[in-house]
Formats: sequence, C-alpha cells, structure tokens
Amino acid sequence: MSTENSSTARQRERERDRSRNKNRRRAVVWLVRILVAAVLFFAGLALGRALESGSGSGETDTSVRTLVPETLTPQQTVTVTVSSP
Repeated sequence: MSTENSSTARQRERERDRSRNKNRRRAVVWLVRILVAAVLFFAGLALGRALESGSGSGETDTSVRTLVPETLTPQQTVTVTVSSP
C-alpha cells in the first residue's frame, strides 16, 4: 500500500509541477506580447512625431505657375476623308 500511495503522490507532484510550468509559460508569453505591443506603440508615436515635424520650418512652400497658351506653337491641322468601297 505504501508503494501505491507514494506512486500516487509522485504523480500528483508531477501534475502540480507541470501545471506550474504551464502557468509560467503562459505568463511569459503574455509578458512578451505586452512588451511587443508597447514597442510598436512607442515606435508609432516616434514615427508620428517625425512626420509631424516635417522639414522643421513649419511653413508651406507653394509655387504657382500659369501656362500661357500663346507660348505654344500651333500644329498644322490636316483633314482626312475616308470613303467606303
């Protein structure tokens, strides 16, 4: 009887150890997930601030140019008439 009890006790101890290891693994996996999410969040903040700062001057440089039709030389027009046979 003592061998059966000790065998059962060993099995219970193994199951408890496995359960603890599984819980530790789950905790580590969640910790890694949270760390990755935090890194991505702060990388997004840094990228947003870099894009927002732009060139640093803060002013918009707009150039307006008007095309004048007289500066283009007119092309010769040709009329083609096609008759059906």
